[in-house]
Amino acid sequence: MSEQSQPSQHTYPIDAAGSYPLGSRQVRRVGYGAMQLAGDNVFGPPRDRDEALAVLRTAVQAGVNHIDTAEFYGPRVVNELIREALHPYPADLAIVSKVGARRDTRGAVLPFDEPDELRQGIEQNLATLDVDRLAAVNLRLMDGSSADAWFDAQLASLIRARDEGLIDGVGLSNVSLEQLLRAVEQTEIVCVQNWFNLADQRSPEVLEECARRGIAFAPFFPLGYPRSARTQTLGNPVLTSVAARLKATPAQIALAWLLDRAPNVLLIPGTRTRAHLSENLGAAIVELDDEAREHLSRMNG
Repeated sequence: MSEQSQPSQHTYPIDAAGSYPLGSRQVRRVGYGAMQLAGDNVFGPPRDRDEALAVLRTAVQAGVNHIDTAEFYGPRVVNELIREALHPYPADLAIVSKVGARRDTRGAVLPFDEPDELRQGIEQNLATLDVDRLAAVNLRLMDGSSADAWFDAQLASLIRARDEGLIDGVGLSNVSLEQLLRAVEQTEIVCVQNWFNLADQRSPEVLEECARRGIAFAPFFPLGYPRSARTQTLGNPVLTSVAARLKATPAQIALAWLLDRAPNVLLIPGTRTRAHLSENLGAAIVELDDEAREHLSRMNG
């Protein structure tokens, strides 16, 4: 990254959750997903710009050194907020983005995943964030995509960007096990982002393969999606009873369960308020016991 400041040598409460390699970086396992900083439906300016900037600064002050973003969040809005809040960036801050989509003028999410478009997306991220290189970029695959020659061509675009020094590592998002296995035959994969949470445990085989290979796994929608599903999860009597016994909030228990699920899990919960940020970061110090694990195992729907 350009104009880096020196990394902090402090210890933080979130250190209780440990760290894990993200390619050549070592990051704390509790990070921050910046998507929600954009307006409603991840489109347009934030509801409260000052609060959005404060959330980013507070996260880094709390020791977060892994931030997830994308140029198409807003679009550009989230990357611009990150730059305004944090540039020049701490030297240990790993900013991870994704490419493969764009937004139209009404906010619809459209494919932007031709190999040359993926390269353009990487360059747009670099420009908006004002960095020379990114810690990693995920190839965000559209639903229903296959492990085929087209996937190989997309992956090759990210490999070229890495080899040319624009990114440190290649990642995948919304990926099947077949695609992951095909990708690792061609290059090193440093991270995977897939849908996975306590109540909706999609792609467990991808998580297990990543753990076996030492690939970081960042579950998106770690508390559920859409809002109705998240509310239902956090209000589940099993979860609320475990939270009450362990003196934590339901959200903290749900996030702690993900940290407990496998050592390669990196959390990137998102929020647009400092109050919720503090709650999410507090998951790092929650320790689940066997009783909690047994009860929570009943929630997989």
